[in-house]
Amino acid sequence: MLKESILIVEDEEKILRLLEIELEFEGYEIGKATNGLDALESYRARNWDLILLDVMLPEMSGIELLRRIRLKDSFIPVILLTAKDSIEDKVSGLDLGANDYITKPFRMEELLARIRAVLRIKQATAPKLEENDEWIYVSDLKINEKTREVIRSKNDITLTPKEYDLLLYLLKNKRQVLDREQILEAVWGYDYFGETKIVDVYIRYLRKKIDADFDYPLIHTVRGVGYVLKEVT
Repeated sequence: MLKESILIVEDEEKILRLLEIELEFEGYEIGKATNGLDALESYRARNWDLILLDVMLPEMSGIELLRRIRLKDSFIPVILLTAKDSIEDKVSGLDLGANDYITKPFRMEELLARIRAVLRIKQATAPKLEENDEWIYVSDLKINEKTREVIRSKNDITLTPKEYDLLLYLLKNKRQVLDREQILEAVWGYDYFGETKIVDVYIRYLRKKIDADFDYPLIHTVRGVGYVLKEVT
């Protein structure tokens, strides 16, 4: 049975270490981040079962991090760690979609109980997928988000993580013309400060793997705007 995974976002080393020891002892798989930006990257890098999120963080506050997570993900449970008198943070967090909060200092038994409760609710409300619903299609190209398989015309396609993220975004928005800024923000994130040319570079990489050896292309350029993934009509 796979361990449930928890991302701990906490900048106080003693609290972070205590949480890590206690949660690992309880059988959870643990990830750690000590500031908001690192936490955002850790969130994007894998599918966590729960995020334990301190509100007061360097580089990006826990409230802002929660806001960004909820823009794209309404399902992952988030429990806030708040200061005892931070009523505004509690209200803001709950309004933004936090599942629960606990105030510092807290008793570990209470935190563990809240974690178990939130994970039970997640399990009970998880969307039930039919087998075919695990695949996203356009023409003869399909992606399985659960297994990260990419197949075109019965051929397995191997992609780098960033190529996969880009293709998945295009496929989820198939037949929609997406400009470079949209793609950059969705795939590289709010905090990427490079040029939009990186989008063109990765589109070229994708085309070599997705389109080059097949009868017709799926990735199309819309001059002066951006790109669209669509079947031939």
